[in-house]
Amino acid sequence: MNVLVIDVGGTHVKVLVSGESEPRKFVSGPRLTARQMVAGVKKAVGNWRYDAVSIGFPGPVLRHHPVAEPVNLGGGWVGFNFRSAFGCPVRLVNDAAMQALGSYRKGKMLFLGLGTGLGSALVVDGIVEPMELGHLPYKKGSFESYVGNQALLKRGKKKWRRHVADVVARLIAALQPDEVVLGGGNAKELKDLPPKCRVGDNHNAFRGGFRLWEEAEVDKRPSMTSTPAGVRLTTERTRKDNEDGSTRRSNNRAPGGQTPGMERSQRSL
Repeated sequence: MNVLVIDVGGTHVKVLVSGESEPRKFVSGPRLTARQMVAGVKKAVGNWRYDAVSIGFPGPVLRHHPVAEPVNLGGGWVGFNFRSAFGCPVRLVNDAAMQALGSYRKGKMLFLGLGTGLGSALVVDGIVEPMELGHLPYKKGSFESYVGNQALLKRGKKKWRRHVADVVARLIAALQPDEVVLGGGNAKELKDLPPKCRVGDNHNAFRGGFRLWEEAEVDKRPSMTSTPAGVRLTTERTRKDNEDGSTRRSNNRAPGGQTPGMERSQRSL
């Protein structure tokens, strides 16, 4: 299955399809609507063929649908029918969550996107949970107001780097991750990395978009918490079992080679 991944940003929309290595992009900006994004993507992809679409959206998402209009783009995103617009199944997730999926290796990983604001997501044993840590109170504002792009421009690199180190240390103390991935366009402005941190790669957003369709399943089990449904990644052990044709594979596979969870999730989108 060919997957088209769309990374929607405040300055550019970047696209990449399965089998290709060089993304294509076009300018976005504060007036870009959902309908204009779809039209721009269709023009940019040209002769690329795809069977499914993954979209990284710069805002809160619930069950593959935006629940608020993005602050740095135009309107018309909430309630827009992306499946109808693209003519195929669509999975839409928060952009930080998509990059976290692509950056994930094992254990508990915290992803922090240092860009216009502060994107965040937590991946625990293959389950990714989008988070809004940037809006938590900090000093005289929020985490985002001290480590976002405006803070970098206003306070300068030296103070911004100190605030990044302090924010990262506080979040590590609170969440106890095995590692922290620092992504986003401003991660390159860091001189020294805080402990337990590694720099991510913006290309990981595309990897995350592909992973949404690589034996992933949307967890729709009822929950007593307010945490949104997570996306489960296939673990290395599961991959090995599948390759060996184990009992787990024969019990979980539906006719046609799909997992039951994948089959249900495709029908629902």
